[in-house]
Amino acid sequence: MFDNLSEKLDKALHILKGHGKITEVNVADTLKEVRRALLDADVNFKIAKDFTTKVKEKAIGENVLTTLQPGQLMVKLVKDELTELMGGDVSGINLSGNPTIILMSGLQGSGKTTFSGKLANYLKTKKNKKPLLVACDIYRPAAINQLHVVGEQIGVEVYSEEGNKNAVEIAQNAIKHAKANGFNVVIVDTAGRLAIDEEMMNEIANVHKAIEPNETLFVVDSMTGQDAVNTAKAFNDRLDFDGVILTKLDGDTRGGAAISIKSVVNKPIKFIGTGEKMEAIDVFYPSRMADRILGMGDVVSLVERAQEQYDEEEARKLQKKIAKNEFGFDDFLAQIQQVKKMGNMKDLVGMIPGAGKALKDVEIEDDAFKHIEAIIYSMTPGERSKPATIDVKRKNRIAKGSGTSIQQVNQLLKQFDQMSKMMKMMQGGAGKNLMRMMGGMKGMRP
Repeated sequence: MFDNLSEKLDKALHILKGHGKITEVNVADTLKEVRRALLDADVNFKIAKDFTTKVKEKAIGENVLTTLQPGQLMVKLVKDELTELMGGDVSGINLSGNPTIILMSGLQGSGKTTFSGKLANYLKTKKNKKPLLVACDIYRPAAINQLHVVGEQIGVEVYSEEGNKNAVEIAQNAIKHAKANGFNVVIVDTAGRLAIDEEMMNEIANVHKAIEPNETLFVVDSMTGQDAVNTAKAFNDRLDFDGVILTKLDGDTRGGAAISIKSVVNKPIKFIGTGEKMEAIDVFYPSRMADRILGMGDVVSLVERAQEQYDEEEARKLQKKIAKNEFGFDDFLAQIQQVKKMGNMKDLVGMIPGAGKALKDVEIEDDAFKHIEAIIYSMTPGERSKPATIDVKRKNRIAKGSGTSIQQVNQLLKQFDQMSKMMKMMQGGAGKNLMRMMGGMKGMRP
């Protein structure tokens, strides 16, 4: 996420390293590179220029605190201005209304249908809501089918009307259905196009007028850069939407849309999509995103994700097993699943301060534990509960069944044994030990 921009900003801010005082000369040199980095990230020229002007005004004449170096002070000024540019404060979703009506808009290919499912899943699991997904893309049968597949995947009902080509009518009927059946959120997925056209704009404007949504969201592919910002402005001129959704932030995005879209349409970014899984949705925090862009990580979000997967009752059961020396591979497998639910590995690593820069040339697999899982799944239930019973013959069978080598099986068994002993010795920090050991084990390769 924003790797290229982060690297260029880091180089730009290093110009001040070693200077004892901030002067107009070294500030100008630094901000020239900062502006160049923003332009390379596809940020609008005027926005980039205004950004660096504001930072310069704050930097010139400001005394450097005794505990800070000029470079550190400049990082803080840039971070504060980035946060403000992206919206300042976090903006929540409006869940008023009975039911709450959310209208999704955007171009075809922006990830609108998938994100409708992600949002439904988020509201269901995090906000304890009962959402209804509505298929109003009357032109693309695949979109209706896709929404039904997504709905089945997350356990959310999808409302659609086969053969009906009136999007306004479908949306209105869906709201009646929701009221009659106890749904308290209605998410309306509308038709997208390959380009903005008058017919599409009129249709979604008519739907918007007919259902009077509590929240109108514009979904944009962050990989399209400045084009995304221009499209957002065209939609906002007609719909006056309430917020922006940035999708595909886990891809090779330059960051221009995330940085400049708020200043162009004056509407907040509310959510971001960070992967293909239905759980890959995050509330957008401008200050946290600024930290990540500047290579400071995002420890708060990392801790929040870990807390979401933490089960106190399961932790107590795990401690008892460790005390009785009954911790087995099934328990270890359960811990792996919890880590995987936190998100893709590259995204998680990016939240650790300094890790993104240190590992920028390292290929991090999304499914980093797949070889370990394959080995464990190739074991019998008895072998998983009592690893000590795994002899040479069994190791060969497990290696063959998992598509790994005997060396990998031996490595896993050795590391598991070391981890079990360590956890036995330090029960109070069992979770930390497990996470530390898993961090070392995920690097196994075939």
